[in-house]
Amino acid sequence: MRLLLSETGSPAPGAEVDTEALRALYAGPSGPWLRVNFVSTLDGAATGADGRSGSINTDADFVVFQLLRELADVVVVGAGTVRNEGYVPLREEDPAAPPLAVVSHTARLPEKLRGSTPGAVLLITRGTADAAALDDARDALGAEHVLIAGGDRVDLVQARKALQDRGMLQILSEGGPTLLGTMLGAGIVDELDLTWAPSLVGGDHTRVVAGPPVDLALEPVLLLEQDGTVMGRWRVSR
Repeated sequence: MRLLLSETGSPAPGAEVDTEALRALYAGPSGPWLRVNFVSTLDGAATGADGRSGSINTDADFVVFQLLRELADVVVVGAGTVRNEGYVPLREEDPAAPPLAVVSHTARLPEKLRGSTPGAVLLITRGTADAAALDDARDALGAEHVLIAGGDRVDLVQARKALQDRGMLQILSEGGPTLLGTMLGAGIVDELDLTWAPSLVGGDHTRVVAGPPVDLALEPVLLLEQDGTVMGRWRVSR
């Protein structure tokens, strides 16, 4: 990968970045930090023609995608994205992977997450979710792995605190767009990691943020390029 910009000035722009340097460039602060990772086409689509983000991923993006998971204590994903993208418990593919925390307004556990190793999957939901769905999730995951955050809606500020109280300080969210919009509205996002895939899809596709308008300034921290794919880190201005 080729470095285009780094706020530290090191390595110098134009330098080739190896695996060790890439890990250092993406390392988050030592304290609590919530970053969100997305991929987009050049015309702003968060998904390809099949409605999945996986269809616009590139090899370079996948390297960063995997690295961010390695750096995370937990990966937070909306239940709709889990179903749409076909998520399975991350530890099925890598025993050292972080747990997957699924945000669900209804408390319905996606089917592919059943039968996971205890602690590999957490469910974040609201106190007024359907009682039968809550009981089912607790039976499937263990009651200690079902987190109640909020009453009439999922309170993402409470959810972040609950994860941090469990020692999960480095939080990575992989979306989807509705969850990102809600996170931005709640003011809990510290960083956006965004990849631009060198492709156009046209049509009517969801962008990386869905939901009510937001007005949020971000500042660039890092830009990299490989084979036309541009990857970056943007820190939320406070």
